[in-house]
Amino acid sequence: MTESSARHYGALFFRMLRYRVAVMIWLFMLLGAAFHGGLVRFRWPYVWAAVALAGSYVAATTVNDVADEAIDRVNHPVDRGRPLVSGDASVRDLRHLHLIGAVVTIAAGSVLGPVGLALSMLAVVIGRSYSLPPVRLSYRTYLAPAALGVAYVLIPYGFGLVAAGASPRPADAVFAGSLYALFLARINLKDFRDREGDARYGRPTLLLRVGKRATCGVSGAALVAGDALLLVALRPVPVVALLLQVFVGAVGWQLRALWSAAGARPEQVAIGIGARVGNGLLIAVLGTLILRHQGATTADQTVFAAALTALFGAGFWTLASRPDEVLIGYKG
Repeated sequence: MTESSARHYGALFFRMLRYRVAVMIWLFMLLGAAFHGGLVRFRWPYVWAAVALAGSYVAATTVNDVADEAIDRVNHPVDRGRPLVSGDASVRDLRHLHLIGAVVTIAAGSVLGPVGLALSMLAVVIGRSYSLPPVRLSYRTYLAPAALGVAYVLIPYGFGLVAAGASPRPADAVFAGSLYALFLARINLKDFRDREGDARYGRPTLLLRVGKRATCGVSGAALVAGDALLLVALRPVPVVALLLQVFVGAVGWQLRALWSAAGARPEQVAIGIGARVGNGLLIAVLGTLILRHQGATTADQTVFAAALTALFGAGFWTLASRPDEVLIGYKG
C-alpha cells in the first residue's frame, strides 16, 4: 500500500467511524466497566476495547453503505458521512475498508483474551448479517433493532467487563437490560429519518408497518422499562434518582413532541433533542457510578448530578425554544 493510499484509507476509516455513534458505543463500554468499579485508573485494556469497537463499527458501516447505496441516495444525498453517495469513495474502497475494520477488530479483541476475541468476532458477524443476504437483518422489522441493541449496547458492555477484568453477575443483567431498553427507545426513531428511501425500496421498518403513533408508543414503553430497570440496578440516593428522572422526563417530552409533530423537520428536531438529552442521562449515570466507587459522599454525588442536570437543562431549553436553529445531526 502506497503512502497516499494509506492516507486515503486512514481518512476514510475515521469518516466511516461517525463519531456521534462511536462515542455512544464507547460510553456503553465505559458503563460496563464503571458498574464494576473500573475506571479508577488507566488500563491499556480500555484502549484495546475501544479500538476493537471502532473497528467493528467501521466494518459494519462500510458493508451497510455498499448494501444500501440506492436507499442512501434517497435518504442522504448530500451527507459527507456517506462517501459512496458523495463520490469520495468507491465500492472497492469500502470493501477494502471493511476488511481493514474487521482485522482491526479481531486483532484488538484478541489482545484482551478469548472473551475479547469472541466479542470481536460476534460484532463482525452481526455487522455483516445486518446488511447482507441471506439473513439481512435490516429488512426484518423486529429483529433489526434487537440486533442493533446487541451490537451497540451488549457487546460494548461486554468489552467493558473484559477490560475491567470483571466477571458478570446477576446485577449486570438488570443494568445491561436497562441500557438495552433505553437504546431501543432511541434506535426505533431512526426510521423517521430514513422513511422515504425505506418506503421506496420496500424495507419494512416498524414505522412503515405500524405507523407513527405505534412507533412512538413502542419507544415510550422501552423508555419506561429502561428507566425502571436503571433505578433498580443503580439504587441511587433519592436526590440523584430524582435528577435522573428529569432527564427521562425530558426525553419523554420530546417523544410527545414527535407524536404530534407535523412534517419531517419538526420530527427530526424532536428526535435530535431527545437523543442529546439521552446522552446526558448516560453521562450522569457514568459519573454517578465513578463517584460512588471512588467513595464520594451523598452530597458530592448530588452536586455532580445537579450540575450536569442544569447544564443539559439549559441546552434543552435553548434548543426547544429555538427549534429553527437546531442542527440536525442524528446519524447512525
